[in-house]
Amino acid sequence: MWWFKSKEKSSQPRVFIKHEVNLGSLSHRDRSLEEVSSTDPGTVDFSGNSLGLSISPIRFKITFFLLASLCFLLIFQAINLQVFQGPNFRKQAEENRFQIQYLPAERGIITDRYGQILVENAPAFTLTMTIAGLPESLEKRQEIFDRVADLSGLQRADLDLLLQEYAEVPEEEVIVEKDLDYEHALLAMIEAPKLPGFSIRTSTKRRYNSSAVSFSHVLGYVGKINVEEFAEKKDSGYRRTDEIGKSGIEASWETILRGQPGRRLVEVDASGNETTVFSEELPVKGQTVTLAIDAELQKVVEQYLSETAANIGKSRGSVIVVDPNNGEVLALVSLPAFDSNLFAGGIDKKSYDNLSGNPNQPLFPRAVLGEFPSGSTFKPYVAAAALAEGLIAPTTSFLSTGGLSIGIWFFPDWKAGGHGVTDVKKALAESVNTFFYIIGGGLDSFTGLGVERITSYARLFGFGEKTGIDLPSEADGFLPSKEWKEEYKGERWYVGDTYHLAIGQGDLLVTPIQMAEALSVVANGGIKYTPHVVMAVDNELVFPEGQVLPETLKNAIQVVRQGMRQGVTTGSARRLNSLPITSAGKTGTAQIGGTEETHSWFTGFAPYENPEIAVVVLIEEGGEGSSTAVPVAEGIFKWWYNNRSQKE
Repeated sequence: MWWFKSKEKSSQPRVFIKHEVNLGSLSHRDRSLEEVSSTDPGTVDFSGNSLGLSISPIRFKITFFLLASLCFLLIFQAINLQVFQGPNFRKQAEENRFQIQYLPAERGIITDRYGQILVENAPAFTLTMTIAGLPESLEKRQEIFDRVADLSGLQRADLDLLLQEYAEVPEEEVIVEKDLDYEHALLAMIEAPKLPGFSIRTSTKRRYNSSAVSFSHVLGYVGKINVEEFAEKKDSGYRRTDEIGKSGIEASWETILRGQPGRRLVEVDASGNETTVFSEELPVKGQTVTLAIDAELQKVVEQYLSETAANIGKSRGSVIVVDPNNGEVLALVSLPAFDSNLFAGGIDKKSYDNLSGNPNQPLFPRAVLGEFPSGSTFKPYVAAAALAEGLIAPTTSFLSTGGLSIGIWFFPDWKAGGHGVTDVKKALAESVNTFFYIIGGGLDSFTGLGVERITSYARLFGFGEKTGIDLPSEADGFLPSKEWKEEYKGERWYVGDTYHLAIGQGDLLVTPIQMAEALSVVANGGIKYTPHVVMAVDNELVFPEGQVLPETLKNAIQVVRQGMRQGVTTGSARRLNSLPITSAGKTGTAQIGGTEETHSWFTGFAPYENPEIAVVVLIEEGGEGSSTAVPVAEGIFKWWYNNRSQKE
């Protein structure tokens, strides 16, 4: 049914006439109506006074309501965007237009005591990623990641891990590859416009110059800051993407070496290109750290230790050379070691696994973190305690017949048949166990020191606690006690335990650096200095004050020095007596619990009259101290005399 207006003109009010329309064929009678409708098909009659199509009132109201609602929503959204959301959008626009750029400081260099540069900064190409700059489309991100992996030679999975790890700091540049080689860097630069979110920066990496790999345990290395380090350092201005010293001097002197980062406020265009610099705070370079280490001596010591150990099929050991007059560490060698340059650009997993999985533990700084039985090198400190306590005089003697029998137990001397009548000097020179059994644990009517006094004096020399050396991860060593044995072993303390302690065996553990500190006290006559690797910062000397020991102990030390000198002239270290430089020393052969292996020790100083160096040698599972450790010290003393000694 269709409705049309009548075409008939009349002065009467117009009315609607209902017509039946056959769409298949219009009759002649209806043709005039067809003409009328075709002349004005789009006219809608809202008033009833004009020609057009008619809409019912209900449809009109619905249409009007919908149009009005749409207009209202558009107006409301415009007001919301302009008034309510405007400040946020303006802020975002400002943030997009202005950027705060982080300017890392150049890390300070490290030199040896004579100015030889051991660590410096070398130019490098660094590939970085800013997560906020990546496309939002996951598909496009995957395409870019695949291309970056192809261009850089990196593993695709590594990029995904970085994306997860740094998701909380999307606006910061993340180092993807610290040291990109020239070829890959060039390819990445060429395709940079197609790689949003990635950039190639010119930067620096640490370069470790010495050919002596043993410097790795002194200098350490730097690496990406981890979650725990960042939590600790973030209040000091560190960012989640920074590098930080991980070990050695790089770690313990991090604050000095790092310097002060800078920043600048810049304006960028829509493409992210920098247009204007509004403010700039330049970074402050890290300070120069001068080590007390003598680089040439370090190399010589490493060579002597490495060759001597290799000759007996061993590879693990440590040598420390200190100036006993101030605690300066002149050489610190721990073998096996590693090349710090492996970490400079970020070490790959395979290389790290090779190091960490090596049974000889090249990453382990045994000079400061290793804990070992001391063997007879502990005897000088037991002797000093007995002398200082007045239990013995320099002339007090005991008979050594090859050992002591206590009940069913036998405590042997190392020499079958014994050493005969022995005073303290001879006991030190020939390492007579019987003498130290007696002064340590007592025998018959003679009351020995006992465990409490032995450990008390040992602490005065620096055993049983960290020395405070300016290197990280130092071990405490261990001084046993009655209480400890009862609590952890469920056994009471026996006199035999004291006998073992008095000769440096049993549960006693020391670190090589503790032994060097204690040896220096004997060498200089009674002043304890904290060992330190750093000599100066920006040419300002670092010189810890020494602790003067009690006068009674200083007097006792003079007797001990004489006994150690006798050890070179007639005793277990007499191989050193042929050197042009006078020396004093004490050998040690430390038993390893549960095995037949022994650690080889030597501790000594030279020149005897006015000591310039104190030397500690340890070769793990090296056998007799006199046959393995002493030759290493011999080479060091000889080199020192020829190249460094202040000859009069």
